[in-house]
Amino acid sequence: MAPQPSVPLAANILGMIGVLCWCVQLIPQIWRNYRTKSTEGLPASMMFIWSVSAVPFSIYAIVQRSAIALQIQPQCLCAFCAISWGQCLFYGRKWPATKAVLTTIALLLVCAAAELGFVLPIRLAYSKGISWPVTTMGLLAIILLIAGFMPVPFELLKRRGRVIGIDFVFLFIDWCGAFFSLMALVAQVEFDVLFGCLYVVCCGIEMGIAISHLIWMYRTRYIRRRAKEAGMDFDRFPEAVEWQSGGIGVRWEAVKRRMRLSEKIGVEGVEVKVTERKNSVV
Repeated sequence: MAPQPSVPLAANILGMIGVLCWCVQLIPQIWRNYRTKSTEGLPASMMFIWSVSAVPFSIYAIVQRSAIALQIQPQCLCAFCAISWGQCLFYGRKWPATKAVLTTIALLLVCAAAELGFVLPIRLAYSKGISWPVTTMGLLAIILLIAGFMPVPFELLKRRGRVIGIDFVFLFIDWCGAFFSLMALVAQVEFDVLFGCLYVVCCGIEMGIAISHLIWMYRTRYIRRRAKEAGMDFDRFPEAVEWQSGGIGVRWEAVKRRMRLSEKIGVEGVEVKVTERKNSVV
């Protein structure tokens, strides 16, 4: 698609609303991580991949001369996802604070350098009628964005559809950002199919996450009621624990624990046999 000859006022306004949403989208998630001192259920890989996806995302928007608001969006996405990723390293993987902060800064610097390094040559090539580099960047942005969502279904399967660790305010604001950005594309002179697919996929997946949790709430409504009547937290209520243990990931974790226990017993058994053999020789 050729660069936008001009950007209508409506596209700029809608795009700016989308940018405002995406500028604050991860603040509730970051605050939740800080408040709970936990990132359980929030895949660190999702935050990392989204940070990286902002690079081709930004290059594509700049070269296509999209609305200024749409060019700012990827920068916000990269920064906030990197911060959330750093929290995953600190709270989830128990990295030292200094190491987590320096790693986060390094990620941001690498992303900034990659963006600057690719924008100028791709823009030059595009001005000469060579469009495949910018198209590749657009496709890469979509692939990375979708790839970032891939760990989420496994987290949902592990908990039988329950959403843990992902803030719903973040999901709603993020959905609004994608929706208004999509409307900004509709208001442009030419509709950008690649960016349009990007925003549609984002909206669809986030709606799927919310629906998954609503289904979980419906399926556990009686168990949650009995837990409340018993004055117990859902996660400590025996019936709830048993029901949640049916998750795919939970079963696999149990299998792995049994395997580790078996290996431990096996090693100890070998050591005992070796000791007995030595004693018999003596």
